[in-house]
Amino acid sequence: MLYHLFEYFRNSVDFPGVGLVQYLTFRSMFSVITALLIALFVGHTIIRILQRKQIGESIRDLGLEGQLSKKGTPTMGGIIIIIALLVPTLLFCNLSNVYIRLMIVSTVWLGLIGFADDYIKVFKKNKEGLHGRFKIIGQVGLGLMVGLVLCFSEDLNTTTTIPFIKENEFDYTWLWPFNGPYLQTAGWVIYIFAIIFIITAVSNGTNLTDGMDGLTTGVTIVVAVTLGILAYLSGNVIYAKYLNIMYIPNSGELVVFMAALIGALVGFLWYNAYPAQVFMGDTGSLALGGIVAVFAILIRKELLIPILCGIYFVESLSVLLQRYYFKYTKHKYGVGRRIFKMAPLHHHFQKEGVDAIITKPKQPLPEAKIVIRFWIIAVLLAVVSIVTLKIR
Repeated sequence: MLYHLFEYFRNSVDFPGVGLVQYLTFRSMFSVITALLIALFVGHTIIRILQRKQIGESIRDLGLEGQLSKKGTPTMGGIIIIIALLVPTLLFCNLSNVYIRLMIVSTVWLGLIGFADDYIKVFKKNKEGLHGRFKIIGQVGLGLMVGLVLCFSEDLNTTTTIPFIKENEFDYTWLWPFNGPYLQTAGWVIYIFAIIFIITAVSNGTNLTDGMDGLTTGVTIVVAVTLGILAYLSGNVIYAKYLNIMYIPNSGELVVFMAALIGALVGFLWYNAYPAQVFMGDTGSLALGGIVAVFAILIRKELLIPILCGIYFVESLSVLLQRYYFKYTKHKYGVGRRIFKMAPLHHHFQKEGVDAIITKPKQPLPEAKIVIRFWIIAVLLAVVSIVTLKIR
């Protein structure tokens, strides 16, 4: 809104400073500061409201150190992140930009799905929350929407970037084995299915990662900073040409959005760091996963997700491996066996006294130490992701 207001003044009234609004760095700076302040001040109020309404987390005793002490901690704190993200976005972003519109829709869409899940858990006292099929339907719906918008938008195509490859542009139409008049249509269909899969996988992976104080928040901050850098480089014709990467017109506007997300997450981490005063709940985790996935798709870096979002990927993989290995061994031997002491992976390091293939560490680690080590790994993965720009 302020962006469009200042654009109007810039074109009709000449006064000092009005032209600053055209610079991404200027708007990004104000975006991150505004989001941070909103998260800090609005967050305090929202936490008090959640406490007053007794909207607290119900904890199952899984035998984890310090777990029961979290009982009653306010949840649904993802509302803080979403408010702190959307307000600067509406103020400082160019709302006519198709990328920004998609990011706003993605945030609200998955935020509402997460909110419905948290609402059922907290107010309906149903620990299962929103049924899994409805989450999947929502994620598939968002993927279909994003894919169709990209399909019918001008100047957009089915080309993406492959990490570590010199001639690193990949077209999804290459996956269709036949040539002919329907080649481009088939490419779009494959691309849309890929988008649906990516959004579903990343949002669920982020949701699984949200199991310790500050874990998902800190990891997502690192991911967000990296994606913001990649968006800035891809949206700048000079840097894109110098680095020999795909130039994506108008994608630079996404930097302002990502700056708002970084500010919102840093402000939320003030309350979410160990010991947490509030949990983000599915309201936050599903929204964050969707934001990361859609953002990566828009800047053509979706194939970089397994590296950049390696924490989410490994957390999801640990759950799948644990579940299917347990079922397989139970069917074969009559007794289920485990690969990890507990899944998702971050809980493996907290658990003791469980027979599993992987038994280290012998003694459970403090939660804060596990979180910080995961943050460090996220930073290393982010560095590798940035390095892929030149290692080809």
